[in-house]
Amino acid sequence: MDKLNFKQQILSYTSRDNTPFKVNLLGKEEIKVYPNSIKEFNDVIFFIAKEHKKKYLFLYYENIANKIHPGFEGVIFSSTNGENHFIKKCNLSTYNRRALQNIFPFANAVTIGLNNSFGFGDRLGLANPAHIRSVLNSDFKPILAQQSIRELTRTNRTPAEVMDAAVWAVFQEGYQKGFGADADHLKTNDDIDLMLANGFRMFTFDPSEYVINEADHISETELDKRINNLNWKGLKSNIKELSAQYLDIEFVFSENLVIKSDLISIKRALVKYGNAVAHIKILYDHLVTNYPDYDSEVEISVDETESVTTPFEHFFFVKELNRLGINFISLAPRFIGDFEKGIDYKGDLDLFKQEYLKHLAITKYFGNYKISLHSGSDKFSVYKVIGSIKGAYTHIKTAGTSYLEALKVMAIKEPNFFIEILDYCTALYELEKKTYHVSADLNKIKTAKDYSNEELEPLFYDDNVRQVLHVTFGRVLTDKTTNGEYKFKDRLLDYLNTYEDTYYKIIEIHFQKHLDPFK
Repeated sequence: MDKLNFKQQILSYTSRDNTPFKVNLLGKEEIKVYPNSIKEFNDVIFFIAKEHKKKYLFLYYENIANKIHPGFEGVIFSSTNGENHFIKKCNLSTYNRRALQNIFPFANAVTIGLNNSFGFGDRLGLANPAHIRSVLNSDFKPILAQQSIRELTRTNRTPAEVMDAAVWAVFQEGYQKGFGADADHLKTNDDIDLMLANGFRMFTFDPSEYVINEADHISETELDKRINNLNWKGLKSNIKELSAQYLDIEFVFSENLVIKSDLISIKRALVKYGNAVAHIKILYDHLVTNYPDYDSEVEISVDETESVTTPFEHFFFVKELNRLGINFISLAPRFIGDFEKGIDYKGDLDLFKQEYLKHLAITKYFGNYKISLHSGSDKFSVYKVIGSIKGAYTHIKTAGTSYLEALKVMAIKEPNFFIEILDYCTALYELEKKTYHVSADLNKIKTAKDYSNEELEPLFYDDNVRQVLHVTFGRVLTDKTTNGEYKFKDRLLDYLNTYEDTYYKIIEIHFQKHLDPFK
């Protein structure tokens, strides 16, 4: 097939959902081309296609002396009809991803800024194309490469692999509206260096180890002791100067929110968040000092703590960050109620709305950041509340729900395999739940063999099963047999590639359900 006929095929083929079409190039094996991936640059046609179950980047060109193709690693095939046409088949590797990013600017992660944004954590590296499809009809910007250091450790993935998955998905879908890359829950300078070296643009600082939850209820005498031991050098202040910025001053945030703080409230906020602010300053200074020309943005996360962030503490926290010159784009406070992993919100929604409006008023008072909702997977009742409030930007961060949807595909398409996973996870739950905020009751889950095939998909609407599957993802993806083979991972990925259409559709529908309340 010559270049002209290839172009004619592309022009004659349209697919709103990027359905691959079959083509035979240069007399080689039939491949399935993703039409939205077809791009031309300097007489080279680039596209992603699937050969059997594996995807490759293909380069089509007529001149072997073309200067573009040598920048990619791959195998070259020439035309079998004597014409000077060539195909280079390239693995979807980190090396080739970086070469692609040098040619196509849209394949590079960008900062999102003050826009609505949605974090699509993907622990398997296969879901991002469907994530992109789910966001097309919303005003949310997708953050596709999103992984925490904890998740990287539990899945044995690297930051490069996370970025690879995002970039190849962007290219496959032909998505050119910009995507973010979130280095999530960073705690050290080394974490920053690692993620920045791999092209991440958003850096979520997690100072939760420095948050003192008991500050809410300890005595004033104990507060004073702890205040004396705060990192005042890092805070660049002292108790007298700092308290003078708040004590008996009336701050008006809205008609319904006026805060005038007393000394005890200031002390509690200071003990609770003072060292956290100082630690954030260390991380921030490392980022901006060592990488002054790198386009980045910062999120602050204090959501993974036991103690709720009060409106005054929110104000205090942000005011101190601003005083220290820390610029950030989003803040994830610890909201009232329970944001458990993998299930909907537990709590009084009317009370949540009242408190959220207060936090929103404080955000608008400063005007330079947005509220971030962590553990955002499946919090549908909360989305309805936030979506009903207009005139504010939001960031939603999800992670485990995409993995659960992948397992749902197994329940539908490969029930025996899913039963294996469910029993394995149930046995591991008590051990694996220790670092997660969950409440599954194993007594309410039957032995997997006692479920009929028809009962498996509905299990994904059972909070107990969802949380058991959620917290055990690391073991499912990394545990091996005595022969050194993965117990589940290779089969899971192979099945998802086999049932790609079903997988994409289930993911797309699931996240549209997340996004629809914000329209």
